[in-house]
Amino acid sequence: MNFQWLAWQNLPWIKASGGEWRYALRNGIAMCLALTIAYALQLDQPYWAMTSAAVVSFPTVGGAISKSLGRIVGSLLGASAALLIAGHTLNEPWLFAFFMAGWLAFCTWIANHYQNNVAYAFSLAGYTAAIIAFSSVNITDVTQLWDIAQARVCEVISGILCAGLMMMILPSTSDGNALMSSLRKMHARLLDHAVLLLQQSSTDNVRTAHENVISQILTMNLLRIQAFWSHYRFRRQNNVLNYVLHQQLRLTSVLSSLRRMLLNWPDAPPELYDAMAKLLQDLAQPQCDKYRLALILRGITPSATGDYRQRAFVQRLRYFCWVYLNVNRWIRLIESADADTRFQPPYTPSLARESDSAEAGWSALRTFSVIMLGCAFWITTQWDSGAAALTLTAIACVLYSSAPSPSGSVSLLLKTLLWLSLFSFVLQFGLMVQISALWQFLLVLFPLLLTLQLFKLQQKKRAGMWGQFIVFMGSFIAVTNPPDWDYQSFLNDNIAKVCGVMLAWLAFQVLRPSSDARRSRRHIRALRHAFLDQLRRHPRLSESHFESQIYHHISQLSNSRDEQARVWLLRWGVVLLNCSHIVWQLREWQPTSATLRQMRDSSLQDLQRIISLRGVHHTALQATLDELETLIEQLQQQESEANTLAGILWRLRCSLAQLAQAVPD
Repeated sequence: MNFQWLAWQNLPWIKASGGEWRYALRNGIAMCLALTIAYALQLDQPYWAMTSAAVVSFPTVGGAISKSLGRIVGSLLGASAALLIAGHTLNEPWLFAFFMAGWLAFCTWIANHYQNNVAYAFSLAGYTAAIIAFSSVNITDVTQLWDIAQARVCEVISGILCAGLMMMILPSTSDGNALMSSLRKMHARLLDHAVLLLQQSSTDNVRTAHENVISQILTMNLLRIQAFWSHYRFRRQNNVLNYVLHQQLRLTSVLSSLRRMLLNWPDAPPELYDAMAKLLQDLAQPQCDKYRLALILRGITPSATGDYRQRAFVQRLRYFCWVYLNVNRWIRLIESADADTRFQPPYTPSLARESDSAEAGWSALRTFSVIMLGCAFWITTQWDSGAAALTLTAIACVLYSSAPSPSGSVSLLLKTLLWLSLFSFVLQFGLMVQISALWQFLLVLFPLLLTLQLFKLQQKKRAGMWGQFIVFMGSFIAVTNPPDWDYQSFLNDNIAKVCGVMLAWLAFQVLRPSSDARRSRRHIRALRHAFLDQLRRHPRLSESHFESQIYHHISQLSNSRDEQARVWLLRWGVVLLNCSHIVWQLREWQPTSATLRQMRDSSLQDLQRIISLRGVHHTALQATLDELETLIEQLQQQESEANTLAGILWRLRCSLAQLAQAVPD
């Protein structure tokens, strides 16, 4: 056996850094303080206050504030739903079961449709109603229902206030500093990504690198939201931050377009690669400006009747350089701005957060079915601990329905609760029965919480398990007021909680979430639907909005193990995005020649014949590719406008050629 973990330098209290100690102390004190206040307020189940303080223990101020607001709104909404449902249906068990299952299914559906605070609030609204309503089935006086709901909400708010107080006393790192540092690093990484994509030799890790860049930019949108809640200055600059993220996504799009052109231009002149290397080196310099870049670009820009491919490539390369410098300028302005400074960047919509309606409906059906099944068993058998079982079932179904791997998350929760059952039995009947005062219990609880918090930070692979252990520990050790030492009730409740999670696990196995391949097909269909909208004369989505929607869909499978599903989603996204940029460029390009306008309009109409909601029409695709090749040959040796159109159509052909590998309609 390896006892290396017992060495002095490997003990969690010794190897913890200053930041880890700050985090552990902040959350440990907040949980103990919440428990103390709940006891002082004479609340009957004060452990919910401790649990609430643990749930909102976010590493950053903005995250803690946004999560706390979501928890308060969700708790109030859930308590109101519980009062309405239980207050009107307690005398009709089957009607009570139907409405509770319906409410939980509705909350699951909403939580799967939205992100961040809205999703979290409705998740809380679902299982807060379950906590209150299921524990109220045996009451005889309806006024007791109000007392129970009031107590649960007071416990939740007490925990949140304690966590907020400790965040002010022991603040964490600034969300704004983290965001600005991430923006700088992401901007520098885009240059590294450009070096990878624009090199002459082909590499195998391009797709993975492209997925990672997209995922990191979308992750920074979460940092933007946290910074919005943490500091007044970032709330004022929120429109600038949103614009910068959009422009970084645009840079990613331009890089994929440039790479696609290089792959379809194997005989590109060597001086083009030399110029690109100089451009990227200059862009990395703090004192870089447009004049220096223009001198380099002038050396590779052909004449008005020169090589149409090189003209199209250099124009796109110049666009990349100008956008990169522009983003760099906005980042500097944000860093130097004070709390009263306001900027007005070009308007851009918020980054798209489209949802999978089919998956949301399926998750709602799963939640409704399993709650009805559990309630039917409870009503039929009159199980004393049915409330505890159904509460954990509701929490698992609502909370993990939108997780990337719901079955894995529920399995981890089941494993955690099994260990927690053994631990809470030893703690309650081995130690707590001998304690007669709260302060004595806190002397034991506080170092225990510190250790668990340090385990969560230091053991990255088991961080999820330790987090669940901390959150659910209060309900398992059942710190009630007054204390209850009924051995039989304790054992039955713990067994019921484990059985409730097992029921949720069974529901996720029987009514399985969609496979990654099926989800990929739905996302691709959504991309095609949005692209067909782009081909209309007056599209519903702007160019930036469509771009962010594409990247959001791509990011939905970033953690998938189905490589083929990820590859096809990324391929469709990149192709349709490149085509959409060309469509917008063609739409804005106004030639003086009527013949060129007719060629432009004909090219736009051909796109509608190639792509449908069901896929690619390969016959129309091949005919369009041949027609584009013919048009390019006719235009390449003509005047400046014709040469420009030849370059745009060549870019379009480069993008469409990749669809030849797609499954036919």
